[in-house]
Amino acid sequence: MSHGVNKSFENVDRYYEMGANIAYYRRLAGFTQAQLAERVGVTRVHVSAIESPNTATACSIELLFRIAAALQVPPYKLLKSR
Repeated sequence: MSHGVNKSFENVDRYYEMGANIAYYRRLAGFTQAQLAERVGVTRVHVSAIESPNTATACSIELLFRIAAALQVPPYKLLKSR
């Protein structure tokens, strides 16, 4: 389940970076948001919220691991600052 994160949240910039990284590797893998969502067992709206540059959306570590596996990248790459 996703939870919108208040902009005053301490790690808001990290959530933005994570979303941008997920979007980058998803596109690199040639997946749409709907295709990634189906592979990891969430809705397209959930993937869209995580990737949104205007909204910091938390996701569980389990979901992060599933996304990394679907995109065939090590999980740390989804968290890494570029």
